[in-house]
Formats: sequence, C-alpha cells, structure tokens
Amino acid sequence: MTLADINETVSFIRSNTNHHPEIGLVLGSGLGALADTLSEPTFLTYGEIPHFAASTAPGHKGRLVIGKLGDKTLLCMQGRFHYYEGYSMKQVTYPIRVMKALGIKTLILTNASGGLDLGFAPGDFMLITDHINYMGVNPLIGPNEDEFGVRFPDMSRVYSRELGEIAKAAAKDLGITLRQGVYVGFTGPSYETPAEIKMFQILGAGAVGMSTVPEAIVASHCRMEVLGISCISNLASGILDVPLTGEEVIEVCDRAGDEFTRLITGVISRM
Repeated sequence: MTLADINETVSFIRSNTNHHPEIGLVLGSGLGALADTLSEPTFLTYGEIPHFAASTAPGHKGRLVIGKLGDKTLLCMQGRFHYYEGYSMKQVTYPIRVMKALGIKTLILTNASGGLDLGFAPGDFMLITDHINYMGVNPLIGPNEDEFGVRFPDMSRVYSRELGEIAKAAAKDLGITLRQGVYVGFTGPSYETPAEIKMFQILGAGAVGMSTVPEAIVASHCRMEVLGISCISNLASGILDVPLTGEEVIEVCDRAGDEFTRLITGVISRM
C-alpha cells in the first residue's frame, strides 16, 4: 500500500461525498447499527473503494458511512478487516492511513471481546486503557511511512487519557456502567485456550479479542487521538464450562446495541 494508493482512495471518497469527516469510528462485530443513525449519510461499499479489502467476518456490513451525528461529522466503518481473514497488516490498517489523509485526527475503535475479569458480564462495556499485542506481528514492520510518523513511535500513551475521561463522564451521566481494563490482541480465528486465558489474566488483562491493536498502533504512529471501547460479548474460554460460538458474540452485541449507541453518541457530543 503506497502513498499513491492512499491518495487515490482519498480522492475517491472526497468525490463521492460533500462531508468533511473529523472523527473516525470503527464499529466492531454486531455494533454497526450506530452508523445507521447518522443524518445526511453517504454510503460507500468497500468493494467500490479503491484498494479497500472485503470484510468477510460475520456481523460486518462492509461499508463506509459518512454523515452527521449532532454537530460532528463522522466517517464510520461498518465492519473492519482482520488479520485472520488472510489480509496483511498493511491491508488491515489501510483505512486508518486513509482517515489520517482525510484530515481525521480523532479515532474511536470498538470491538466485541471476551471478558477476562471475573467481575465482567456479557453486555458490559470496557474502556481500553492500554493493550498487549499478542498477535506476533506489528503493522509498522517494513519501510517507515515518513509522511505519517517516525520510525520508532512512542507507545506509552496510545489511548488518549482525555478521551477516556470524556467517555467515563458520558457513561456516568447516562447511567451506563463502563468498566476499564487492558485489551489483549490475539490473531484468531480460533478462540483462545483456557491456558492462554489464564496467562492473560496473570498479565493483568481485562478483555481479549481479534482486532483493534493493529489499528491503534497505526493510529498512534499517525499521531491520532484514540479512544477504545470493548463490548464484552462473553466470558473467555475456560471461565465458564461452556463452548464459545461466534453466534453468541453477535447476539450479545446486538442486544447491547442501543446502549452502545447511547454511549458513543454521548461521548461524541462531549468532544
């Protein structure tokens, strides 16, 4: 993915909408309904956008929605790309580079994840305070994209403390419980083993999932302000003596969709 590719994608998006998005929003599994609430929307399916991959994961519509939420203009990804789908890390994180080139400075990353904290329950939301990259690969490997950031970017504040405080205040005002914790990025597509989950708990993680970390790393490299929120869709492997299914993830996130929309809308209105 070259700078010329990014510029081509940016030109295509700009030629198909009158909006100038200021906030990027990546909507995880089962959480895409928020994008349907935008006013004056522009819809662009990934298949028609130059250099975009196809979103094949269940619960991902595979389109950009650009529109207004209150007085803010958003670019929403209804579905993301995952490493487990067979895409390279460059492809997985390509939309983040495009957002930066569009002038977006704030990125909200959301996902469905397995809860590691025994105090969490399916349907809870978790503010991501930090992450552990357990994917065995880094999206910045290869020639550095000097146009976007430095060769060795600092990762001590990937997730904006200021945006985190806004999210906590919004959740409190709305009466929504917002947990906090560290997110572990795991490649998938198989779920983690009970032994792996026990290891992550010992490391102090609160949730585990198959996305978000690559996008957060690239966004930090691009000097974007990042907010991360997980929807706890299930308790992770081995915590309960029941098998995990993808259908369960989608079902829980669908049920939490209205509250998720309220929370993100409240956060954005306070930005």
